[in-house]
Amino acid sequence: MTDKPAYKDTSLSFEERVDDLVSRMTLEEKISQMVFDAVAIERLDVPQHNWWNECLHGVARAGIATVFPQGIGMGATWNPQLVNKVADAISDEARAKHHAAARNGLREIYFGLSFWTPNVNIFRDPRWGRGQETYGEDPYLMARTGVAFVKGLQGDDSKYLKVIATPKHYAVHSGPEKERHEFDAKASLRDMRETYLPAFEATVREAGAYSVMGAYNRTNGEPCCASPTLLQEILREEWGFDGYVVSDCGAIGDIYLHHKVVKTAAEAAALAVNNGCDLNCGATYPALVDAVAQGLISEETIDQAVKRLFMARFRLGMFDPPEEVAYSQIPITINASEEHHQLALQLARESMVLLKNDGILPLSKDVGTVAVIGPNANDPLVLRANYYGTPPKAVTPLEGIRAILPPEIGVLYDPGRLLYHEELEKHPESEEWGQHPWMLSPVEVARSADVVIFVGGISQLLEGEEGQMEGLTGGQTSRGDRATLGLPRIQENLLKAIHATGTPVVLVLLNGSPVSVPWAQENVSAILEAWYPGQAGGTAIAEVLFGDYNPAGRLPLTIYKSVADLPDFRDYDMQGRTYRYFEGEPLYAFGYGLSYAEFVYSNLVVERTEIKADDTVSVSVAVKNVSDVAGDEVVQLYVKDVEASVPVPLHHLEGFTRLHLEPGQSEIVCFELTPRQFSIVDDNGKYVVESGEFLVAVGGRQPRHAEYPGGSEDILVGKFTVVD
Repeated sequence: MTDKPAYKDTSLSFEERVDDLVSRMTLEEKISQMVFDAVAIERLDVPQHNWWNECLHGVARAGIATVFPQGIGMGATWNPQLVNKVADAISDEARAKHHAAARNGLREIYFGLSFWTPNVNIFRDPRWGRGQETYGEDPYLMARTGVAFVKGLQGDDSKYLKVIATPKHYAVHSGPEKERHEFDAKASLRDMRETYLPAFEATVREAGAYSVMGAYNRTNGEPCCASPTLLQEILREEWGFDGYVVSDCGAIGDIYLHHKVVKTAAEAAALAVNNGCDLNCGATYPALVDAVAQGLISEETIDQAVKRLFMARFRLGMFDPPEEVAYSQIPITINASEEHHQLALQLARESMVLLKNDGILPLSKDVGTVAVIGPNANDPLVLRANYYGTPPKAVTPLEGIRAILPPEIGVLYDPGRLLYHEELEKHPESEEWGQHPWMLSPVEVARSADVVIFVGGISQLLEGEEGQMEGLTGGQTSRGDRATLGLPRIQENLLKAIHATGTPVVLVLLNGSPVSVPWAQENVSAILEAWYPGQAGGTAIAEVLFGDYNPAGRLPLTIYKSVADLPDFRDYDMQGRTYRYFEGEPLYAFGYGLSYAEFVYSNLVVERTEIKADDTVSVSVAVKNVSDVAGDEVVQLYVKDVEASVPVPLHHLEGFTRLHLEPGQSEIVCFELTPRQFSIVDDNGKYVVESGEFLVAVGGRQPRHAEYPGGSEDILVGKFTVVD
């Protein structure tokens, strides 16, 4: 009888076991494990394993699962603690699904434990179709939310990972979608460090993300999935990353087919692995056999990549008895449970951003006849956005409104026909909006009602990933990036016709990227931004509209007045982009959102007004709810460098907290600023704290530039000075 091989001995360290297992493999077997659909190695009892899984806002593409609000909605909560709870619930469902599938011999795509999420690319341009997947345009908000999500996914066990999180797409990636396989995103060292890298750094260094996905594009000439700068110098050497890197799907093939950096598949595969990309989503890494034969890569380098991959599998407990891995005991009954539905509802509630209210909201439940009109009013698919699972139940806005109102209140419904009309977009002058026969029905419905709730916006048809069919029906494909920012003309024309009836109108928007509605801002009674709110979205919308929930979401991005406010989409220079560098007047500012409650700020204290470069700065403020309505307030802290020697942001978010206050209740909120948070990035891409004056603004919104240095009624401004 032979002794048990070392890799099966659970008394040994993972490192020892992995070294032993990989040493027993042939070159061909090692390479077979470097692709996302790794085959079984039966002679070594290594099971088949598929690395590709998704859980952007719930376990995706694997049947029934809880569908939470889309990523941009998570960012709009400004509540990392809640996002952490949501990620913990998602990973519970992921574990339960995986083990149920494995017990039945199912080890295919979408049932593994390595998840290609979160998307922490900066939403630098509102036209980008995948910005909806991110947490917004700000590096600090993105980092805090991303860290919370990664920690929730990976768990807190000292030995095992719950699941593996994969921040993506590393690192400078946010459109254009149609050019992503060949595009070179050129970014300065300053923009890299101030904008494009911080969220990745935080999810790796602070949250311990065990995987990172490279982007399709090049960054400053280097293919991201084979970049010595990104993968070796920054990720591994500077940040100390010891996990594995996976390519985006087909990105290794792009290196020779589209970027044309090298000429062959063997060269592309060798270039990627030599520079630290361990796993290929695609079909190029089998060419590593030829690459070794040609002397393009050593077997020792392949060993290093394979060991990283098996370390991940061992840390997931895949080679240990299930009874030794607590996460394997999570019951399948947790999947799509009522507890998780309530969590989805809470996330949807907290994501709602009230953009306008002339006093009409909250609506009385005895308002009279309510007309619910619009293409997104009763479409359960639009609630899911993209990368979604199948919810056991989904509540549309129409269903939520009907459920919250007494039976005697009449609720009329008309879909208003189309979400989008291509010919009307191209030739707006070709049709007079008041004369279409199809408009007669919704306009007459509006005329007979006491209030209209118009539920419009966009869908995956008008924004999404290149080639995306998810979230659509009838074989449709997403248009990817957007060309304009406005509400589709067919909806705006209908909205104008309804407004002309004289019936008060409340506009509810469902979307992932910002929709600019200047006409509605001037004319309708109220506007609610609901994003893609997930399976409980309709309930949350109704609760906000009728006063069962007091909205407190804040915009995680800038809503510009028009596309004319934006630089060229292909230009990755941050000048003129996002609230940190845009000097114009937005329609709605980053950090903006209304409430049914009123809050007053007082007693801003900057503990030390003179500090040294390596000191921290303590800031506190008193916040009081002076209304008779309980509600949440999002306290925001911004820093402005007054005397910088290099270009810096106009100001930048460096602290926030969401707190609940009962009527008359007050609370002291404290922040701690580290030197990194008031440093500049010099011309060499290094963080440096300079001497000089800094302003600190605290309030429930982003300060306007004119409010520095004196502040205003609801924005308090303090200062401190860094001395030599």
